[in-house]
Order: sequence, then C-alpha cells, then structure tokens
Amino acid sequence: MIRFAAVALALAVAAPAFAQAPAAAPAPEGMPSFGSLFTDLGKDLRHLPDKGNLIVLGVAGAAALAVHSEDADVTRRASGSEVIDETFDSGEFIGGGLAQFGAAFATYAIGRASHDRATAVLGADLFRAQLLCAGLTQGVKFAVDRSRPDGSHYSFPSGHTSGTFATAAVLQRHYGWKVGAPAYAIAAYVGASRLSENQHFLSDVLFGAGLGIVSGRAVTVGHGKSTMALVPLGAPGGGGGGLGLTLVGAQ
Repeated sequence: MIRFAAVALALAVAAPAFAQAPAAAPAPEGMPSFGSLFTDLGKDLRHLPDKGNLIVLGVAGAAALAVHSEDADVTRRASGSEVIDETFDSGEFIGGGLAQFGAAFATYAIGRASHDRATAVLGADLFRAQLLCAGLTQGVKFAVDRSRPDGSHYSFPSGHTSGTFATAAVLQRHYGWKVGAPAYAIAAYVGASRLSENQHFLSDVLFGAGLGIVSGRAVTVGHGKSTMALVPLGAPGGGGGGLGLTLVGAQ
C-alpha cells in the first residue's frame, strides 16, 4: 500500500504530461517563463474570490465545524492503531513540500527542456498552486495558532492535505476526472495520514482540503468544463468526514 501510493503520486503528476504530448513541439516562445511562476500569482489571487471557490470554502468550513467536537477522539483512534499508522506512513513524504513543489517544478522543467508547451503549462500551474496554497495555509495557521494533537503549534489547517489537494485540483482541471479521481484519492490518503501520525485533527484536514481545491481552481481558470468540484464533507455531530461533489459552475 505504501509503495503503491508513492508510485501513484509520481504517475499522477508526470504521466498525463507525457501521454498528451503533441506530435510536433510548439514554438518555445509560447512557453511560460520562469518569472511567470511568480508574477502570475497576482492574477491567481484575483481569481480566488469567485462564486465556485466561495462555495468550496463554505462547504469545507461547515464540514470542519461539524466534526470539531469529535476531533480529539477521531485522531486518538487513528493514531492509536499500529495497522493504520503503518498503512498511511508514506503520507508524510507524499504531502510534504519537497515532494509537491519538487514534482511541480520538475514537470515545468521537463516541459521547457522538451519544448512541450502543454507540459510546461501544467508544471507552471502546479507550481503556482503550491505557492498560493502555501501562502493561504500558512496565513491561516498563524492567525488561528491551534495546538496540534501532539502539543506543538499551527495545527489548523493541514498543510500536507492542502498541498496535495491543490495538485489534485490542477490535474483534474487539466485532464478531467480520469486523472483527477486517482489524484484526489492520493490527496485523501495524505489527509488520513495526518490523523494517523497524530499531527492533525479531522477538522484541520477537511479545511485544508478546501484550501487546496480553491488554490488549484484559482490557477487554472480557463481549463476544464466540469461544473462539479470535489469538496470535503463532515457528518453532523462528528460522525466522520468524507468527500462529495458540489455544483460550482464552469470557468
């Protein structure tokens, strides 16, 4: 299971880029520049407060609130099981900044080196989604300053979860649900690992998923025609959490 998840992440990020490479390489001047990885963030920020993103954040916030009262119990049960802990062990690496930023920049670099504009654009979107998501996540972390289950700081929201959901959202917007579904499954795996590692509460994970989704949507305006988005859901009374589809409109 652990090895499968690590391999699946690499395939989810890299395989679509090579599978959809055009027969003839486009002119390199159409490539996104290195500077655009940072300068285009201003445009991405302006795309954040759209109707679809507000719906996703609203659902994520409601889900986090719904499970808040059971946070400690859910994390205690998840982290107390040796089987669960071993199953989700590699989520720490998969959802880490090194893996997420590294895979995104590698995709961009491969596209530039091979003169494959589609791959370079995908990599640029993945990288900017990570930057935007990290900024939003860290801002909320410092503002809320919630203690983690292990007693350390900055639990809410989960950065590992938000980063992997941002990647999944970008992949889904570029390539549809055929790629998006396994990418979201990997993101959910990472979110579950934060509970089993005693690093986060369920509400941290659910809201982190929402932040990741809106970050991925913001950097991919113009991609995708689906009117549905995957959003985190929480059961009233802390009965659990999950993922659901909601109508957010096409962009």
